[in-house]
Amino acid sequence: MSDSPAPEKVRKGDAKRKRGGRSGFTTGACAAAAARAATLGLVNGEVPNVIVSHLPNGHDISFPVTDGHLADGIAHAVIIKDAGDDPDATNGAHLTADVRRLPGAAGQIVLKGGTGVGTVTKEGLGLEVGGPAINPVPRRNITENVQAVAGALLDNDGLEVTISVPGGDEMAKKTLNARLGILGGISILGTTGIVRPYSTAAFRASVVQAIDVAAKQGQTDIVFTTGGRSEKFAMGQLPALDESCFVQMGDFVKAAFQAAIKNKMARVYIGAMAGKLTKMGQGLAVTHAWKAEIDRDLLAECAQEVGAAPDLVAEIRSAETARFAADRLVALGLSEEFHRAIAKRAIRSLKFCYPGKYHLCVLACDFDGKFIVRVDEAEALEPTA
Repeated sequence: MSDSPAPEKVRKGDAKRKRGGRSGFTTGACAAAAARAATLGLVNGEVPNVIVSHLPNGHDISFPVTDGHLADGIAHAVIIKDAGDDPDATNGAHLTADVRRLPGAAGQIVLKGGTGVGTVTKEGLGLEVGGPAINPVPRRNITENVQAVAGALLDNDGLEVTISVPGGDEMAKKTLNARLGILGGISILGTTGIVRPYSTAAFRASVVQAIDVAAKQGQTDIVFTTGGRSEKFAMGQLPALDESCFVQMGDFVKAAFQAAIKNKMARVYIGAMAGKLTKMGQGLAVTHAWKAEIDRDLLAECAQEVGAAPDLVAEIRSAETARFAADRLVALGLSEEFHRAIAKRAIRSLKFCYPGKYHLCVLACDFDGKFIVRVDEAEALEPTA
């Protein structure tokens, strides 16, 4: 889930920054480690200098703890984010956790957003309006790490965990959070806990390399996805294909298609959700949030095309995410046709931008990775009356 930038907006591919392949840690992983350290401090009476925290990807990682202390019944711990070779606006951020007991609230863990953590003000992000911009996976990861060390404390009491990021409001000005309706701070993100240099030349090269490897193994089909969830979905839809056929192209549409054409792939599949399909329909070579905003007019036109009411079309035109439109059309029973319309736009745009003899098919899924519709190029390119 990614999308008025400040003039000094930091782009991950900015030439000023070191390029390389060293991975780092997400804001979510750092927040969870801080929460674990603070909770352990509350239990033991002393916040540790180092904490081993469990990441969403299943790995245990050691983090140095800064400014660990207890005062007035509150345990405080800070983890300084290291984004590896893919630093963005939050690199160096102080992910801070303050943990206190909730007497009599046995077993409860209440997660709050403090200073520097954005507040959700618009629908379409999959988060509660008015709540902190802490995404679902980091929420679970924070809770699980707290539970892991709280032990018997939760038998009688609950815990309130407040995540804050000093200076987060300023960091957020270098992102597109405000356009997404996330105000006052940054988002706490991450599905694996690891930051990899997705927007570096190294990742782009890895996409091309993966296509080359598939071709060398004699594969004539290639399946491009934008991330792990869409890849898992696509694998479920195309079980007969070898694993080497599946390539996470991330945001690098142009690089992926050029490599597929160069390698004379006969069939190209796209597995993606509404947002990325819309970006492809816009003809973007790179679909990352900093490259361009989502085309709300395109979304509104697709909604109108499938029978959405004029007032909803107007809402979609003024919304900031494809998810807003998708959620609304699910409720109206128009999800399949809406995604079909977006997929057709994507196919027409991709075939125009990257002409070749390959056959193109789009597999659209929802934000949980569940199948919605399959659209073949024959359907998308057929003459209209």
